[in-house]
Amino acid sequence: MRIDELLAREEPVFSFEFFPPKTEQGEQNLYAALSELRTLEPSFVSVTYGAGGSTRSKTIEIVKRIKDDYGLEAMAHFTCVGATVPELRSTLDEMRAAEIDNVLALRGDPPSGQEGWVKTEGGLEYSRELVQLIKADYPFAIGAACFPETHIHASSPQADIDHLVEKVAAGVDFLITQLFFDNALYFDFVARARAAGIGVPIIPGILPITQISQLERMTKMCGASIPDGLRHELHARESQPEAVIDFGVAHATLQCAELLEAGAPGIHFYTLNRSPATRAILGALKLARPWERSVYADSISSASATRGEPSAAS
Repeated sequence: MRIDELLAREEPVFSFEFFPPKTEQGEQNLYAALSELRTLEPSFVSVTYGAGGSTRSKTIEIVKRIKDDYGLEAMAHFTCVGATVPELRSTLDEMRAAEIDNVLALRGDPPSGQEGWVKTEGGLEYSRELVQLIKADYPFAIGAACFPETHIHASSPQADIDHLVEKVAAGVDFLITQLFFDNALYFDFVARARAAGIGVPIIPGILPITQISQLERMTKMCGASIPDGLRHELHARESQPEAVIDFGVAHATLQCAELLEAGAPGIHFYTLNRSPATRAILGALKLARPWERSVYADSISSASATRGEPSAAS
C-alpha cells in the first residue's frame, strides 16, 4: 500500500527504519527486531541504502522479505550515488518487479573514503532530479528527507527551504525529517515549510537514545544538536548504561507525545536494528493516544492539504 494513502487516514502513522546488516549475526538481530516490532502493527518499515549504493541488492531483498514474510508495508531508500541514469532505471525496474510501492528518494552520502559529493558521470546531481525521474515513469509513492536544523551542505536555512520547495514540486508525496531532540526545531521548520507553500505531510524522525557515544557520533555526522539539558542528564548517567537507556526511552516518549498532541502526522523511529527501546516508546504512545488531544492538526499534519483543502497556514 502507498504511504501517501496511509497518511490520508485519521490515525497517525508509526514507522521503523532499519539498515541492511553486514554480518550473519546482524541479520539475525534485524529479523528478531522485526518479529518483535511487528506486534505493534507499524504503518510501514523502511530500509536504508548503504553509502555509495553499496547495499542496493540487499535493500531490495530485505524490503521484499518484510512484505512477503512479515506482512508489513515497506519502503526502499534509493540514492543517486555511484550510478548512471540507466543504472538507476534498472534498479527502479527491479523494485517495480518486486511489487515495492514506496521509495525514499535521496541524493545519498559519498562512498566510504570520499569526503565530498561528486556526481557520477552520466548520473544525477540532486535528489530533485531523482524525484523527477521516478515521478515521470514509475508508480511509486515518493518520500524525501528534510532537515529541521538545515542540511549540513546548505548555504543557509532559507536556501535549504528553497531547495525543498523544488524537490516537493518535482513529485514528493511526503517528507521524513532528520533526527532532532528539541521539538521547537520541528515546529519552527514546519511553520517555515508551510509558509513557503510546502503542503505535504512532514513526519518527524525520532532516535531513541540508548548509548551516549553513539548519539554524539551520529549527531556530529548529520549536524543535529543535543540540547544542553539533555546532554547534562545523559552524562550524569554515563557510568550506568541501563540508566541511560531508561532516560532515553523516557525522553523520546515525552518528545513523541508532544509532537502527536500538536498534530504531527506520525513518528518515524530510527531503530538502529534494535527493538526494546522503540517497543517501549510506541507501546506507551498507543496506550496514551496523545493524538486524540491534538489541537493544531491542520497546521502541523497538513491533513487538510492532502485532501485538497486549504490548510490553516495557507
